Amino acid sequence: MSITGIYPPSDEFVRQAHVQGMEGYRELYRRAEQDPEAFWGDIAAREIHWFEKWKEVLDWKPPFAQWFVGAKTNVSYNCLDRHAASHRKNKVAILWEGEPGEQRFLTYQELLRLVSRFANVLKARGYKAGDRSIIYMPMIPELPIAMLACARLGITHSVVFGGFSAEALKARIQDLGATVVITADGGFRRVKEMKLKAAVDEAVAECPGVRDVIVYRRTGSDTAMQAGRDSWWHDLDAALTGPDAEHCPAVPLDSEHPLFVLYTSGTTGKPKGILHTTGGYLTHVTATMKWVFDLKDEDTYWCSADIGWVTGHSYIVYGPLSAGATSVMYEGTLDYPQFDRWWRLVEKYRVNILYTSPTAIRALIRQGDHWPEAHDLSSLRLLGSVGEPINPAAWEWYNRVIGKGRCPIVDTWWQTETGGILIAPMPGAVPAKPGSGTLPMPGVVPAIVDFHGYPVEPGHEGFLILRGPWPGMIRNIWGDPDRFKEQYWTKVPGAYFTGDAARCDHDGYYWILGRVDDVMNVSGHRLSTMEVESALVKHPVVAEAAVVGKPHEITGQAVCCFVTLKKGQGGDHDKLGQELRQWVAHEIGAFARPEEIRFTDALPKTRSGKIMRRLLREIVTSHTVTGDVTTLEDLSVVTNLAAQQDEE
Repeated sequence: MSITGIYPPSDEFVRQAHVQGMEGYRELYRRAEQDPEAFWGDIAAREIHWFEKWKEVLDWKPPFAQWFVGAKTNVSYNCLDRHAASHRKNKVAILWEGEPGEQRFLTYQELLRLVSRFANVLKARGYKAGDRSIIYMPMIPELPIAMLACARLGITHSVVFGGFSAEALKARIQDLGATVVITADGGFRRVKEMKLKAAVDEAVAECPGVRDVIVYRRTGSDTAMQAGRDSWWHDLDAALTGPDAEHCPAVPLDSEHPLFVLYTSGTTGKPKGILHTTGGYLTHVTATMKWVFDLKDEDTYWCSADIGWVTGHSYIVYGPLSAGATSVMYEGTLDYPQFDRWWRLVEKYRVNILYTSPTAIRALIRQGDHWPEAHDLSSLRLLGSVGEPINPAAWEWYNRVIGKGRCPIVDTWWQTETGGILIAPMPGAVPAKPGSGTLPMPGVVPAIVDFHGYPVEPGHEGFLILRGPWPGMIRNIWGDPDRFKEQYWTKVPGAYFTGDAARCDHDGYYWILGRVDDVMNVSGHRLSTMEVESALVKHPVVAEAAVVGKPHEITGQAVCCFVTLKKGQGGDHDKLGQELRQWVAHEIGAFARPEEIRFTDALPKTRSGKIMRRLLREIVTSHTVTGDVTTLEDLSVVTNLAAQQDEE
């Protein structure tokens, strides 16, 4: 993979950064390496409010960890009460804009009031610590309000993305054993209403354990309500009376109390319920919020993810609010009513930090530079990337067109299972290399190993593993400890197996190459799909590319590429396909020359924006799609691609 350069932070940025220069980073990392328990104990004591102090920082019985053993705290208290009692009480905590254009500015004390009221609603219905809830809502402030109210009482929540089907929702309700579902009549997406309550009705018909369905009125459409089970949020709120209606003390909870379960889909079988607990998770996301985003008290911070995914949990709700930030929430899509909606929001709210996905960046590249160039983006001082490796060409565009060459870019690697960011540049300390996640966070010990668990040489590809525990780590798979051990801790004994392929260069920088099954073996050459994709999107007419290995009787696997073109590009596809094959061969080597280039109007993506290469692999190998498709944004994309395959 060609690298266009190394980008150190500017002297001005370094002077104002929380962590200044490589020596500042190395000192933090050395401290964590020499005595990780003392390091994390110091951070937890400084960053988090504890009702009771821990007896020991870590109890590690691989693969099970307990952090801050015996301590008591509350995530909702840390996100709200301590700020509402400080100089931040009138600071905006959540700055929300709905897709139709409504705005809400919730200060820390106002957010505390609303969370306390809804917590009292749940208490009045008999819910308490140890109960479980499902939250199935659009991107409106009541979603984090519901999360924080549950956290306040010790009700373990599972947020289900609003685009999931009734069948997927039912599976999560049943696996969690939830007794209350918190939802809305619907939400808006490209001006159309997404019906949510109807999906809930279908799901809970087979979930007899659900006692309550609480419905927030968002769209105002006709909504069926079942007597004895369904209640309107506003009716329950109006029933609160008396001087204590807006006061609900946060329950002191054990540091290892289950905070949330977030389900991730596999290729087969039921979704995995990733369990995160209270004290360690909050310590991790609060620390990384400050390290990675160099957060200042005056910053307006925007993470464009949906709260239904872990990025939204950690870096829209819990991390930013614990750190006292102003967190922007936007309900709609990046292309409604046109492709400058995001840039209008950045300009309108003077956003300082933007954290988004490579998929979104590539979609915006495809539409042309005129959209961002029509807006004043001078408020931006830091850019971030999350979700999958960002190819260097997209990185360069992000830097040049959006950051104007002056904003550090933090390319972050982490997973639902890790809870928070594990590999990323500290922007005032670590020079960036386009396409590299750079260096691990303090207290994180990654390694690249081969099939047998032995370290590989710098520059060689292998499996990314993590040695030892970290505070935000997955504690278990809900109800299935055997699957937890088998999935993550047996492939390389004594280490967490990430499932990602990677390499580490001679500077110690990590390059994530995608999932292990996204590495092809072409005539004995191990070739990452990301490497070919990065070469393709460097071509001036290519907007996005997805690459998979296709069975080949001679080479073992052949390179098959799905390509979307930038607006206004096209012409002779046969000729362009030949040109792109030669382009890849020139960029990487003749062995990487694609056997096949397929042009398509769209790629199959999850609702969080990730390209589902697994489905493309199924199409080219078996001509069918049999795996889980519940997370797809648009099923017709896969249907059309499969139909094209059948025609060949």
